[in-house]
Amino acid sequence: MKINQNNPGLPAENLAASYLIERGLKLLVKNYHSRFGEIDLIMQDENTLVFVEVRLRTTQRFGNAGASITKQKQAKLIRTALHYLQQHGQVACRFDAVLMNKADVDHLVWLRNAFDA
Repeated sequence: MKINQNNPGLPAENLAASYLIERGLKLLVKNYHSRFGEIDLIMQDENTLVFVEVRLRTTQRFGNAGASITKQKQAKLIRTALHYLQQHGQVACRFDAVLMNKADVDHLVWLRNAFDA
């Protein structure tokens, strides 16, 4: 699948991937798509598969970046992750979030186990 290079979130996703790689995670897939939705980053943390949602919010008008990962968004991420696991095998996994209010490492927060499936 072709990645949309005009995606305004792409710099944030690239920054998040670099940040996590520097902390020992291995990048497996960027922008995984299924009929259920998209997962920004799929990474490996030792023996754990990590599904990462990257959220950039440059204004607080509609809430912060973390607040934008609603229950509905979580459900889409979980369904998409299950699709990935069905295709690639069942392994231990978790859902992380990388939150930013500016595409800058000084404004980045990494939440491990941001929510449960």
